[in-house]
Amino acid sequence: MGSEKKEYEFLSEIGLSSHNLGNYVGGKWQGNGSLVSTLNPVNNQPIAQVVEASLEDYEIGMKACEEAAKLWMQVPAPKRGDIVRQIGDALRSKLDYLGRLLSLEMGKILAEGIGEVQEVIDMCDFAVGLSRQLNGSVIPSERPNHMMLEMWNPLGIVGVITAFNFPCAVLGWNACIALVCGNCVVWKGAPTTPLITIAMTKLVAEVLEKNNLPGAIFTAMCGGAEIGEAITKDKRIPLVSFTGSSKVGLKLAARSVLFASVGTAGQRCTTCRRLLLHESVYDQVLEQLLTSYKQVKIGDPLEKGTLLGPLHTPESKKNFEKGIEVIKSQGGKVLTGGKAIEGDGNFVEPTIIEISADADVVKEELFAPVLYALKFKSFEEAVAINNSVPQGLSSSIFTRNPGNIFKWIGPLGSDCGIVNVNIPTNGAEIGGAFGGEKATGGGREAGSDSWKQYMRRSTCTINYGNELPLAQGINFG
Repeated sequence: MGSEKKEYEFLSEIGLSSHNLGNYVGGKWQGNGSLVSTLNPVNNQPIAQVVEASLEDYEIGMKACEEAAKLWMQVPAPKRGDIVRQIGDALRSKLDYLGRLLSLEMGKILAEGIGEVQEVIDMCDFAVGLSRQLNGSVIPSERPNHMMLEMWNPLGIVGVITAFNFPCAVLGWNACIALVCGNCVVWKGAPTTPLITIAMTKLVAEVLEKNNLPGAIFTAMCGGAEIGEAITKDKRIPLVSFTGSSKVGLKLAARSVLFASVGTAGQRCTTCRRLLLHESVYDQVLEQLLTSYKQVKIGDPLEKGTLLGPLHTPESKKNFEKGIEVIKSQGGKVLTGGKAIEGDGNFVEPTIIEISADADVVKEELFAPVLYALKFKSFEEAVAINNSVPQGLSSSIFTRNPGNIFKWIGPLGSDCGIVNVNIPTNGAEIGGAFGGEKATGGGREAGSDSWKQYMRRSTCTINYGNELPLAQGINFG
């Protein structure tokens, strides 16, 4: 496997082998697509083989899912919540194994791998409570003996397409809510992390089978763009989630920036890309960061003490090298890092760049541990710089000035979907709605009232009186 290698022996504990069927369709495991190998980004050696989905597999799965949806949407919401509770318990029982697999296949450090699986478990817990709170409204009617109601009903099927950087957390944000709202789920995992897709699905399938429910309530497929395109164009799927970035105060900021810029090797969608520093503290904070960056341990994400694992693929490593050249050509100065590490793995150095906020490269996502240090003079200038890029997912300010805090979260402040104060840009909690603005896309996942996107709203007017409203001057006999 791979499984001949001792470090991969644990995979059998979560139902994986050297050769795996990658598609759970119609309640059965099958695969008629390409045979692919999933690679360990530490050394780019194969872990195991997976048979991806063909379009025929996809169609079989969708037909079964359509039929299952008719049953699932009629199951009482609290009962659906209990099924999701059991899924959470199943994941909890394999937490360490799943977290280890995620780190092995994706490349993030073990603490992050376990933490990501825990986030799915937390979403299950959240969804269980939500299943008893999918409330509508009673609206006063202007007509006598009438009342108006708002009813929330399932959409039917929700598609979830996840990316390699969070191969299971994003599934949790969407699938847990979609399921308790009465929808079936069709999941296409990232093509480079098929094992975590299979392992997660096996646990979900066991829960459905144990409760005598159709396996097609949860359909999962491994595959590439062909399957993803089929999901996005399928009119049977009304909703698709597609993820395809004082001295004590200064130290708090420096620690937070390190976590936000280096965590997951800079491959989070909420990664801190731009660090805006007031001119009065610019040199001091940069000095602290440069010192801490040089202490970052780079290595195998499964080894204790590692803070920076590899990038996910060899292509990511090449993009890092190309990106550094573009940065230099636009006047960027490398303060630390800036090099790919020689060897079989996809390792690069954590990097800090001094550059103008007007440089075009600053407005693009490199998806690597590269931090741009930018200097500003006033709060208004900082907000303008923050809002000057096409993306609008996550932002954060570090300040002790209450006035600036409320300006930052107000109408003339940050234009992002996530607007933090004195905490990093990453590490969003599940209780809040997760999503961005501008080119990042609208829509929200996870908490708050995000559940409403997974249901359709009906306004119902009911006449409970004995008389029907009559048209003036007309006698109906």
